[in-house]
Amino acid sequence: MTTTPALFIGHGSPMNTLEDNGYTQAWRRLGRVLPRPRAVLVVSAHWFIGATAVTAMARPRTIHDFYGFPDKLFEFDYPAPGLPELAGEVAEVVKPHWVGADRDQWGLDHGTWSVLAHMFPNADVPVVQLSINALKPLDYHLQLAAKLNELRKRGVMIVSSGNVVHNLQRIEWSRPDAGADWARRFDDMVAKRMTESPADILAAVEHPDYDMAVPTPDHFIPLLYTAGLAAAENNAQALLRGYAMGSLSMTCYGVGMDDMACEDAGGAAQLPKGVPPDQTNT
Repeated sequence: MTTTPALFIGHGSPMNTLEDNGYTQAWRRLGRVLPRPRAVLVVSAHWFIGATAVTAMARPRTIHDFYGFPDKLFEFDYPAPGLPELAGEVAEVVKPHWVGADRDQWGLDHGTWSVLAHMFPNADVPVVQLSINALKPLDYHLQLAAKLNELRKRGVMIVSSGNVVHNLQRIEWSRPDAGADWARRFDDMVAKRMTESPADILAAVEHPDYDMAVPTPDHFIPLLYTAGLAAAENNAQALLRGYAMGSLSMTCYGVGMDDMACEDAGGAAQLPKGVPPDQTNT
């Protein structure tokens, strides 16, 4: 039985949607070399709510959930179809956990379409989003991921989209492709866990740089879903390593992709000038 690969993507600025840089080139390569999935289930940092829910509409809307960016980005549309039947499968495989069906509220946010616009530029692969339940402890997300692993046997690619290091209050405009010392230390520690013992990923919260690297959990929790999937295979593969503006890690991981080499990338899209970074909702 073939098991569909899974990914964690460090998505960075939504401007990556429109740019050609080291990261977007790598995302496009992934879309070309990976087996075409039946559907993509995305865990995005930007659907962080007080419940566990899954999109269940046939035509999810493109959500422009950010501020201060050029009009061209707000005009971008990613018209991928949904797959309501997958919403039902998600609810079934995660029992006894409860998952609600969102038929008309959410859609595809930029954590999803800024990446998939490069992986599947024709928007012809069905996409479903799973919310991050902000009320649950971190180990809940690992448990949920373990149950979702069954979907990989049904042709579903599970893509988690966030950033291992994500501190918008510590942006360094003068270091577009660099990581601060604290950011690199934390990112390196996570890489060691993910590639050697992903089941132990929650040890990251004890790291001395955790509070600086993860001032809010929304962008870190997607990684836990990839770690939970990787635990079944004992490791994840680092696919990309790199940083943006000092305080963002652009690291990406793959599960079930051990034959792919890790690349160092650069040139990540920047944030808009004149808008405080922590008010852009990046």
